[in-house]
Amino acid sequence: MLGLSMDRLRDDMNRLLALLFHQGVLDEQFLQLQQLQDESSPNFVSEVVNIYFHESEKLLRNLRGLLLQEREFSDYTKVGIHLNQFMGSSSSIGAKRVRNICVAFRAASEQNNRTACLRALELLEHEYCYLKNKLHELFQIEQQRALATGVRYPMHN
Repeated sequence: MLGLSMDRLRDDMNRLLALLFHQGVLDEQFLQLQQLQDESSPNFVSEVVNIYFHESEKLLRNLRGLLLQEREFSDYTKVGIHLNQFMGSSSSIGAKRVRNICVAFRAASEQNNRTACLRALELLEHEYCYLKNKLHELFQIEQQRALATGVRYPMHN
């Protein structure tokens, strides 16, 4: 019975990963990150991704704060700095669609186009939430598999 459950959980993980790759949400960098995980660091990927989530939340807050100020906005340089950080960290975990939105967002900021920047921010927040929800779903399945085999992973929010 346990073997069937383990097979189902593995299949669920593989289907979810295949979907995320097919949709372009993730790229091969995520697979490379997974290859760094082993018995000595069984929750390496979830730890790295949770650090990414924590840092990304700060970057999104900073971008939102910069663009939604009451006064006339003029500091596109700071927007670009935050976007470069977001692009780099997104690339490092294989968050392809988030990274691509950052590229378009940066282009809008380089043109000092506040309207396009606001649209890009909205799209970035939406895509980031989708990524976060799907990766949390993946880690929950992975945790269920680990629990079924007797290995325990710490839970992160």
